[in-house]
Amino acid sequence: MAHLLGADSISLTLGTRTLLDGVSLGVDDGDRIGVVGPNGAGKSTLLRLLAGRHEPDAGRITRAGGADVALLDQRDELPPGATVRELVHGTAAEHTWASDARVRSVHVGLLGDLDLAADVATLSGGQSRRVALAALLVGDHDVIALDEPTNHLDVEGVAWLAEHLADRFGRGSQGALVVVTHDRWFLDAVCTRMWEVQGSAADGSVAMYDGGYAAYVLTRAERARMAASTADKRNNLLRKELAWLRRGAPARTSKPKFRLDAAAALIADEPPPRDPLELTRMATTRLGKDVLDLEDVTLSFPGTAPGAAPTVLLDDVTWRLGPGDRYGVVGVNGAGKTSLLALLAGRLSPTSGRVKRGKTVQVAELTQDVEDLDEVGGLRVVEVIEREKRTVSVGGKELTASQLVERLGFTNERARTLVRDLSGGERRRLQLLRLLVGEPNVLLLDEPTNDLDTDTLAALEDLLDGWPGTLIVVSHDRYLLERVCDREVALLGDGRIRDLPGGVEQYLTLRRTAASSGPPPAAAVARVAGVESAGSGDGRRSGPASGADARAARKELGRIERRLATIAHLEADLHDRMAAQATDHETVTALDAELRALATEREELEEQWLELADLA
Repeated sequence: MAHLLGADSISLTLGTRTLLDGVSLGVDDGDRIGVVGPNGAGKSTLLRLLAGRHEPDAGRITRAGGADVALLDQRDELPPGATVRELVHGTAAEHTWASDARVRSVHVGLLGDLDLAADVATLSGGQSRRVALAALLVGDHDVIALDEPTNHLDVEGVAWLAEHLADRFGRGSQGALVVVTHDRWFLDAVCTRMWEVQGSAADGSVAMYDGGYAAYVLTRAERARMAASTADKRNNLLRKELAWLRRGAPARTSKPKFRLDAAAALIADEPPPRDPLELTRMATTRLGKDVLDLEDVTLSFPGTAPGAAPTVLLDDVTWRLGPGDRYGVVGVNGAGKTSLLALLAGRLSPTSGRVKRGKTVQVAELTQDVEDLDEVGGLRVVEVIEREKRTVSVGGKELTASQLVERLGFTNERARTLVRDLSGGERRRLQLLRLLVGEPNVLLLDEPTNDLDTDTLAALEDLLDGWPGTLIVVSHDRYLLERVCDREVALLGDGRIRDLPGGVEQYLTLRRTAASSGPPPAAAVARVAGVESAGSGDGRRSGPASGADARAARKELGRIERRLATIAHLEADLHDRMAAQATDHETVTALDAELRALATEREELEEQWLELADLA
């Protein structure tokens, strides 16, 4: 296995914080490495060092044979004035990249809902992120480093990306992947090795583990158990030494200096206290029998273009939520997941129907917008909580605001930090704490895992796992949904809320089935291809495709791409058989005829793909 990239005793200090101290590591062909660690530990910094964006204070980064390292950085911004096509493919001719199955897969997985001719300045943040990811994936790089690539992807997008990367960097392949993400399902599906960045809170090292996230958790727990056992033995010896010193006469305590030195060494060798990163379980107000009901609710918004039909997100939907119900909500982008939460929270009124709320319901909603903390940016963390409540009863004990924020993972120093100086993950934790001190009995969480590290996520799940109120979670994090929710529902863009007894996997199956339901009738194919009806006979474009036509085009594109992938496998098999039968003229001739037929079919399908790509 060829070595591609390495770090040789690198160190880096930012201000007074030592993020990396004498770290050595390597990346080889076929590696799929997941990087985890607390917020602020230096995960993104490590990626930028490996990619050559920053230089270490000490040590060096080595690249075998000038290996090309490409980085998807959270800080990157797209150049204004460029189109999606230009950013992803540069000046390459369309037939060049459209004939590549891998590139077509990236188009379907990330760019299916985008106009390739659109100026990137007009894209939303999530769309821009997908374009940047697509531009990186279509390139030929030796090492791909991705910083939070699953942000702004829905469940389906995360599943596609995991499959794409696992195939691209599978066993025996060339190239390697290094990815920073908090999505634990993704880490388990993709990665074969894990790096845990310890950061300034520990010793600035990077611990290495074999296997995906599940193997990492098990190995880490075993290491912690062994460390605890060693600490117990050390503590027992320490207690004996100190007891001996206490029993000795005062005149003698100054004489056996080696005993004092031994005690001091034991104390100095104590491991640092483990961060008590746990979310406290809040008492909840009693819920009555009635909680939240959507009764015959329709929610629609006016069309964006003049004369366009309204966009219907919910169409005559009835959905009843009872006390203790725990639902996870998944769905395609734009299907109305956030709007559904806004309806339940009372921030949005339905177009028709009604939202019925129980008398005892106290709703708390966590939105995706961390800017709602800007109003308290000049306050310190503990002061923000004190404004909500100075004391909170937890487990029968009264905790002050300072004790509460410490239990949430804020050290004494960070608890006194101004809110405007907090990191994204710390702001997210503070948002949650502000909600929970109000002791709600209905929680609505919109992408709660954004910006949280894996340890905080585990603590959040521990809280939600035993929380007795009604819980609705919108998230693309399958690990979270499957851990804390009892049932899942889906918004598929058809105005309905569909129950998913089979969970997220059933949702993905439904989406795959919809995409592979076969080619539409000939008339529909002609429509989505933008061709006039058979009566016109001139083959002119019929103008912009409607939403229905665009969906049909995308469906047909999916069918074509699957057939093209099959043809590629068949052609490779035929070439192998021709090589094996090189001396048998008749067999080779027959195989060559099959190969030519496949080539003709491939060319026809590629032409169809190019026609449909403009409409999809």
